[in-house]
Parts: sequence; C-alpha cells; structure tokens
Amino acid sequence: MTRTYKMVNINVSIYMKTCPNCGSENVTPFFELRQVPVHDVLLIRTREDAVQFPRGDIELAFCNDCSFIYNMAFDPGLESYSSEYEETQGFSPTFNKFHHAMADRLIDRYNLHEKDIIEIGCGKGEFITMLCELGNNRGIGFDPTYINERNISSAKKNITFIKDFYSEKYRAYKADFICCKMTLEHIPDTAAFIRTLRNNIGDNLHTNVFFQIPDATRVFRDCAFWDIYYEHCSYFNPVSLEYLFRSNGFDVLDIRTEYDNQYLMIEAKPVSAKPDISLPSQDKIVQMKHIVTDFIKTYHDKIESWNKKVHDYRVNKQRVVIWGAGSKGVSFLTTLHINNEIPFGVDINPFKDGTYMVGTGQKIVQPGYLKAYNPDIVIIMNPIYVNEIKNQLAEMNLSPELVALT
Repeated sequence: MTRTYKMVNINVSIYMKTCPNCGSENVTPFFELRQVPVHDVLLIRTREDAVQFPRGDIELAFCNDCSFIYNMAFDPGLESYSSEYEETQGFSPTFNKFHHAMADRLIDRYNLHEKDIIEIGCGKGEFITMLCELGNNRGIGFDPTYINERNISSAKKNITFIKDFYSEKYRAYKADFICCKMTLEHIPDTAAFIRTLRNNIGDNLHTNVFFQIPDATRVFRDCAFWDIYYEHCSYFNPVSLEYLFRSNGFDVLDIRTEYDNQYLMIEAKPVSAKPDISLPSQDKIVQMKHIVTDFIKTYHDKIESWNKKVHDYRVNKQRVVIWGAGSKGVSFLTTLHINNEIPFGVDINPFKDGTYMVGTGQKIVQPGYLKAYNPDIVIIMNPIYVNEIKNQLAEMNLSPELVALT
C-alpha cells in the first residue's frame, strides 16, 4: 500500500477536538500519515503477512493549552498485544548497562529493599525482576505480552505476573513503588489512565511512582520521523507530562531526560490535597509550539534527503542493510517506501531471526548473517548503539560505512 503524508499549517488550521491530556478543545492538527502498520514489533512469520499487515492513519494534533501531541485518528481496536509482541531491548549491552544503573539509582533513592513493587507494562519482566533481584523486593508485573518461560531469574518466585492491562479492577494491589516504562505513549486516554492510577493508590501516600517515555521534544526538534508510528498515540514533553501528573493528584519530584535525551523520566508521589488543575502558562507552551512549527518546515527536506541517499546507494549497486528491526526501522522503511533496495533488517534479538518487518517485508537476520552478505552500508536506527555495532562488525572483520539516523 502507498503511504502518504500531509502537512497542515499549525498557525491557521484549527481542528476542534478534546485533548485527552487536559480536556481542552484548543488543538491544532499539523501532520498526517496514511495507511501505516498498526504494530511494529509483532513476530511475523511470512513476508506476505508482513506486507499485508493491517494499517491505520496518523493525524497528529498539538494542544495549545498543555502542549500535548496525540494521534486524533488512533483506533485502539486495531491493536493486539500478545506473546508474539517482541519489544525487549535486553540483548543489547549498551541498554543493559543503562537499565542496571537506573534500577540501582531508584533502589537507592527510594530505599527499595524488601518492599512491594508494581510495574505497569512490564514486557518480558526484565526491569521488575532486576528491582527484585537487587533489592530483595516483592513484585507484581502487568503485561499481556509476558512470557513466563523467558524469565530464568531466581527472583521470579517473589514476583506475580498478570497477563493483562493494568486497570481499576486491580485496585486491591498496593505497592511502595510503582513504575511504568515505555507504556504511557501507547495509551490514548492519558488523563483517564493517570486518574485510575491515583484512585488505585488511594490513601497510600507513601507510594512513589516512576514513569519513562520517549521525549517528544527530541523527536520533533530533530525531525526524527522514524520515531513517529501508530503504536505511539501520545507524545509528551516535560510541560505536558508535569501537567498530567499534577492535575491528577500527584506532586512531581523530578523530571529529566536520559539515554542521550531519548527518554523522558518523571518521579512523583500522590498528594491528599485537591489537585492544582490550572493549565501551564503560555510561555511554557511556546517553545514546543515553535518546535512543531519547525518540524513542519523541515520534514519534506529530510524525507527528500534520505530518498536521495537510498537512490544513490541503488545506482552505485551498494549492498545496504538497516541495523535495528524494531519500531524505528519499520517507520523509517515505510515512510521512505523502501522495499527491495534494502533487503534485510539486522537485529541482535534472536527471537526475531527469520521473521519479517511489517509494512515493507524485509527479512530480519542476526548480525552473524552479515559475514556472508558483507554489506557496503549499514544504516543504524539508533545512534546510541554505534559503538556497540562497530565492535560487533569489527569482530566479524567487516568495515562497512556506518550511517546513523540523526
């Protein structure tokens, strides 16, 4: 299918629809993508199924009152999370070093020793297992994609995994610490979700919460079009994220970015007083508004620049692969309509080996495959992994040109 995009002038085109983050109708549509894959990391066993994968539309809108960005066209009925959802980053030494350091910091800051911990959207359970291992804690993990057989930690005996979405029906589950990583961006009704969390916490005001999500400031400032995809229906910057928590019964303790400014973190605690529901001041909104406006201006040029690069690779008969066959890779390939020009997506996750990337159908291979394929160009989907990838290629006596998305 053809993927099309459309730009809308944010200064003049007002589309009245309620912002799910603050309830305002003062929202402006600014970007559209039509017929994009509705999932990016499901394990697809045949190329035909990958190319014919279900699609949906993206219509991004900017809230002029809280600076939240969201997909107005998002249809949660198109989503299907199961054990075939393969999202883990746990095979990367670079990521694992970051993950472990983050767990250590949270344990030290909140004295998480022999405590009760909940993780919302725990995936394959790596982080809550780590928190329980390092702090001798007890855990409850919520995620429909969890696979029990993949967790070999001895700490698993102290963790209950519930293969379901976290909701009000789990109000009876209490904890000293609640974490939620790379999940809130998948939730369309953000205010309703955080209200549910606050209601579930109830009078347990000692409970601290920690959320990690992609930083929308970087995505739109850097025109990182590969970080815009259907599953991510909600895009936060520090202003919209802080408002979300403060207006729904939390005191914000810290907001920061990490992992080369890719991840936005918030730490908060519940308060008993009536929440402050005043909207952010306009001087806090204007920076993100300028970033979105600049994104509109630069998107076409960035797409054309990458189209020219891929065209030149083809003319010069260079063998090209992408490294990183996850969401960034799917969005990169489908946005640029790349099919046979790049036949393979490399991924270190062994569970993806031999499956196919949705939308464009590239076969996913392990790094070892490149010893025989000997690529001329490796396009790296996330620049934070450049050194890790360079070392792996050197171990195979390969020295292709490395091109990182920036």
